[in-house]
Amino acid sequence: MNTQQMEQMGQFRITVWEEENFQGKRCEFMLECQNIMERGFRKIRSIKVENGPWVGYEYPEFQGQQFILEKGDYPCYEAWSGNSSYRTEHMHSFRPIKCANHSDSKVTLYECEDFQGRKFEMCDDYPSLQAMGWCNKEVPSIKVNSGAWVAYQFPGYRGYQYILERDRHQGEYRNYNEFSTQAHTNQVQSIRRIQH
Repeated sequence: MNTQQMEQMGQFRITVWEEENFQGKRCEFMLECQNIMERGFRKIRSIKVENGPWVGYEYPEFQGQQFILEKGDYPCYEAWSGNSSYRTEHMHSFRPIKCANHSDSKVTLYECEDFQGRKFEMCDDYPSLQAMGWCNKEVPSIKVNSGAWVAYQFPGYRGYQYILERDRHQGEYRNYNEFSTQAHTNQVQSIRRIQH
């Protein structure tokens, strides 16, 4: 089944509210939203993901800190920012993650920028990259061979979140600035496959 068929069958569905705990103005989406303010919202403060994985952004036009949104309820910002060292109380844009495939995901981490130096291929979740043998706290470049991943700044899936997809940048993240518009560091210490 291709992405267009999935969209037509409602494989991606998210409902957003303007206030916490699913209160206030609400709207349902099956496609991306570049700016929730164009829909008459001031902000998004709670979310229900019914189908598909999504990524939410702090600012309009898919800018700012990223937050993974997998199937479930997010009654307030703590639910989507989780153990992030950076918290934002609202979102302004979001989009589906169309290439997520939990059963077929593969990523390669590189010791240096531009895919140079020692590399390590992974196809499973790692709550601690150092525990699995990665010697550094940094990952200067990443190549997503298949699927979609979320990389975290700290072990245990904590800190800044970076959504890494095969169908963005051709899966190539040559340096940490390409991880996110708000990437402040190449520190990545845990990584996991995005659930679909």
